[in-house]
Amino acid sequence: MITFSGSAQFAVAAVLGGGGGALAAIIAAVLLNARFGPMGVAIAPYLKGGPLRRALEGQAVVDASWALASRGGGRFDREFMLGATVPQLAAWIGGTAVGVLGGNFIGDAGKLGLDVIFPAFFLALLAGELRSARARAVALLAVVLALALVPFAPPGVPVIAACAAALLGLKGSS
Repeated sequence: MITFSGSAQFAVAAVLGGGGGALAAIIAAVLLNARFGPMGVAIAPYLKGGPLRRALEGQAVVDASWALASRGGGRFDREFMLGATVPQLAAWIGGTAVGVLGGNFIGDAGKLGLDVIFPAFFLALLAGELRSARARAVALLAVVLALALVPFAPPGVPVIAACAAALLGLKGSS
């Protein structure tokens, strides 16, 4: 409940569940969360108060809230971001508690199709970021690289490689 980063948690679970090592799982999580660096820089001018308050408000930077708060042209609606994060955090904590206490009652979530919810959510967020040809090329490179590595690389390595490719593409666009 205290780790409010679904993509990193899913990466760690996938790497460890697939037989990968802790180091690969940690690297995958760190690389996936590296996206919060540029997101934080973008929203920083809109946060209020001193360092402690700004650090606390910065905890509200999650994918969906950040995307919803974006007003285009590098502008953000701080209040909207904070307001969008509150119900997500409540749902995260509530969902975690329900999962821990009652997860065994539903059995295999994959049989119910629940395993596609988060990948679909992240694909929907990604679609909004693929406006430029460069962004589409970087995303395609990351996908091809990950898919090429899956058959023979240890668990976690395809995610690490895809994240590294995306970060290199981000660096190249600045």
